[in-house]
Amino acid sequence: MTATRQPSGTTRSADTRLARELLDGLTEAVLTTDPTGRVTLANARARQLLPEITVGTDLAGCPVAALARAVADDAAQFDTEHHARRLHGTRRQLTGSRYAWYVRDVTDEHAHTTALRAERSHREFLAQAGSRLALSLHRDRVLLATTTLAVPYLADVAVALPRPAAPTEPHTRWIRYADGEPAPVTGTARTARTDAVPGLAEALAGTVAEPHPWPDAEPADLAAMLPPGFGRPGTVLVSPLLNADGSAGALLLIRRAGRAGFAARDVELAREFAARAGAALTSADLHGEQTHLAQVLQTSLLPPELPTVPGVALAAGYRAAGDTLRIGGDFYEVFPHPRGALFALGDVCGKGVGAAVLTGRVRQSLRTLRLVEQRPLELIQLLNEALCDAPDAARRSQLTTLLLGAIDRGPTGLDIRIAGGGHPAPLLVTADGRVTTVPVGGMPVGALTVARFTETRVHLDPGDLLLAYTDGVTAARRPHDLATFGAARLRAALASVAGRSPTALVDRVRQAVDDWLAGEAHDDIAMLAVGASTTG
Repeated sequence: MTATRQPSGTTRSADTRLARELLDGLTEAVLTTDPTGRVTLANARARQLLPEITVGTDLAGCPVAALARAVADDAAQFDTEHHARRLHGTRRQLTGSRYAWYVRDVTDEHAHTTALRAERSHREFLAQAGSRLALSLHRDRVLLATTTLAVPYLADVAVALPRPAAPTEPHTRWIRYADGEPAPVTGTARTARTDAVPGLAEALAGTVAEPHPWPDAEPADLAAMLPPGFGRPGTVLVSPLLNADGSAGALLLIRRAGRAGFAARDVELAREFAARAGAALTSADLHGEQTHLAQVLQTSLLPPELPTVPGVALAAGYRAAGDTLRIGGDFYEVFPHPRGALFALGDVCGKGVGAAVLTGRVRQSLRTLRLVEQRPLELIQLLNEALCDAPDAARRSQLTTLLLGAIDRGPTGLDIRIAGGGHPAPLLVTADGRVTTVPVGGMPVGALTVARFTETRVHLDPGDLLLAYTDGVTAARRPHDLATFGAARLRAALASVAGRSPTALVDRVRQAVDDWLAGEAHDDIAMLAVGASTTG
């Protein structure tokens, strides 16, 4: 067999064609230069991306400015926008002082990265906005936060317009914040004129509208919504502030004439932001309603001022768990009568508004029943029957611990009869500093229709004091080790003010409990101190 030998020139020519085919198949543009910097090769992709550069072009003076600067500065890479495409070039050194430039079209990569960054920025904005809005539990604060958060991220000016309480209201209130203003500004516009803003009527009705140009001839009322010197706006986007009932108002996002309009993603982001603002408004309105109801309860349930009872010195202390609403399940009452007074101190099962409602029922029942019965034992029995006869008593399993006392003035002090309903026993503090328990038993009131109650008697000489209190005093827990204040500390506090006034006694106990709690949360507390008055 005879082998056929190809001439060496033919082999090199074939290799060159193969190399050219391989280079032309690359997705990158490839440019090679000789030692003088002139192009010796440009593949097919280079001819597409960089049509101005051909074989023989001096890259240092080529029309692609970024590439020319990179060559002149001996830089290893460049980035540029060219023919609406984003390019990234990298230089590699070849043998013999020659170079190869690899240029990639990164338009799609850059667009994808930009979109991811924008989406991340949008998410961060909504998260921050949601946190700020959630902290605002007042309607006006929500509206202020809504306008300040939107500027400048969403718009150059943000205007919030709460929906008028009645369609016939002549004016609509607005809150505006503009980029560069030190603080939000408020004002009013005639309700009829607000229809001149495209999409505003729809937003106030709870529907959405697309971005619109600012009206050509806006009424003076609408012009006042814009900051002085703002100029003619470019685009306005109106979004409803939705709540459970439809729309609580509208949010106007206004961009300057020189700023790009609202793209589809901008509109979507604005709608989501407005929805969160609407939800915050709903929460603020609900909180406002609850606060109003709590204030009504507070007005009706706070213990009354102690009456003046001849021959009797009285002092009381009250604090509900959670001082913000100042209502709870502990209570006291004093009802004067010709011989002295009838007093009650109790603790309703539970805390908060539910306990407060039951407290109101117990106190109202006492006020009514004491008109027909003022003997403590008989009165507590009547109260138990009344509470057990309530239609929802079994369902709520309501119960109350209670002390009922009848104070009668005597020639040498006070004679007191006390009926007990499962409540902590009162304490007698004598003038010489002895502290003793006044034993009172009985079962909680309202627990059973056949409950048993007991009555005891105690005499107070001048200088003696009787303290009735709820278990919030002795059960107060120290924050760092959860130890309770306890009966021993209560007795010590009482002994330290023996012989002093009921007011001094209540103040001393309250101070001792506060010191023990160190500012931490506490249970309801009620105290009532009784002594013989030295002024007659």
